[in-house]
Amino acid sequence: MRRVLISSCLVGRRVRYDGGAKTVAAEVLDRWREEGRLVPHCPEVAGGLPVPRPPAEIEPGATATDVLEGRARILTPEGEDVTEAFVAGARSALATVRARGVAVAVLKEGSPSCGGNVVYDGTFSGRRIPGEGVTAQLLRDHGVEVFSEDELARARECLDELDEV
Repeated sequence: MRRVLISSCLVGRRVRYDGGAKTVAAEVLDRWREEGRLVPHCPEVAGGLPVPRPPAEIEPGATATDVLEGRARILTPEGEDVTEAFVAGARSALATVRARGVAVAVLKEGSPSCGGNVVYDGTFSGRRIPGEGVTAQLLRDHGVEVFSEDELARARECLDELDEV
């Protein structure tokens, strides 16, 4: 059975930077939970960051690939470099994917770890830009289909297609 890696905050775990969760209630998640497909994971916690913790963003003008290749950093508003923890968390997510038979990931949009389509611009102004977080990028680089919490229908279709193969 193929599994679904899911951001822990989306299934009610209080692991976000602010100590909260972003629980998503959806029939497909209930079904996947009942089938034993969901694999909750928080890359930031797995990388060693505490809860709560300061927000963090990828440096302005940089991409997740830049971070993964050591050309850019992830910083807090105070300028603390938390890149190492974010990269370690992304690698932990990839190890979890490999160990648990994950084919699809549903990750929290906007996060410097999990954002699949948009991230914050690195200025801590609240402005979102097209881009990916480091975990989403690393997983995609290794063949995992990544979706946001707003793309559950597409994630379900993808998993259904993979199950037919």
